Amino acid sequence: MLVSWDSFIYFALVSVILWVAGAWAAWKSKTVLANGLTVAGLLVFFAFIVGMWVSLERPPLRTMGETRLWYSFFLPLAGIMVYARWHYKWIFSFSTLMAVVFICINLFKPEIHSKALMPALQSPWFAPHVIVYMFCYALFGVATLMAIYRLVRPTTSVSVEQQGEALDNLVYIGLAFMTFGMLFGALWAKEAWGHYWSWDPKETWAAITWFAYLFYIHFRLHCPRALRPAMVMLIVAFVLLQMCWWGINYLPSAQGASVHTYSS
Repeated sequence: MLVSWDSFIYFALVSVILWVAGAWAAWKSKTVLANGLTVAGLLVFFAFIVGMWVSLERPPLRTMGETRLWYSFFLPLAGIMVYARWHYKWIFSFSTLMAVVFICINLFKPEIHSKALMPALQSPWFAPHVIVYMFCYALFGVATLMAIYRLVRPTTSVSVEQQGEALDNLVYIGLAFMTFGMLFGALWAKEAWGHYWSWDPKETWAAITWFAYLFYIHFRLHCPRALRPAMVMLIVAFVLLQMCWWGINYLPSAQGASVHTYSS
């Protein structure tokens, strides 16, 4: 299926309508309908990603706009996973809202989507590295949304153990995928630049982010009742993650020095 970037708005509109309808169904406790609508939206959105992949003759992962496509896809996917496990009705609304934000950014500030792919990005390790990272970013994003929601609207209807279990499991899974992503990235770096790790600014912030979530896990294991400080840690870790993802492009230390500032 060949598609162009100009058709993105149509795929995105259909997907968002389905995700919003799924969120509404979740609030009405219509679980089957909520899951069905959300999955349908995911399939439509993924069809565009696949179509772009075929049209570009490469994975749509080169520019920030292309990685935002994956993040927009993985956010509702993470939301439906959380809803299936813990039945939080509001998670569909939050994950859909965040997906819409990234979709709007792509609509208002599209990136260059050409077939050109620099040699360093032609490694077979590049695609799994970025895709795995985008999925773990989505899991961490949902965990952060849950933390903010519970900090702003604490509830006595859900026990500390239940709230902590949801956050912990998301971080466990997210950190596992992040670790795999770092390993894929190391293999990619070895093939592209001849070394697994060089303390490039991007790699340094990736390590900082990894340790931030690892610190959260250790804090939770040693202080299981201190949930509010742990939620704050999740928010701080997610800020560090944003620095690793796109903030690094604006740091003076990365200008002309980082091998990862190739997305523009």
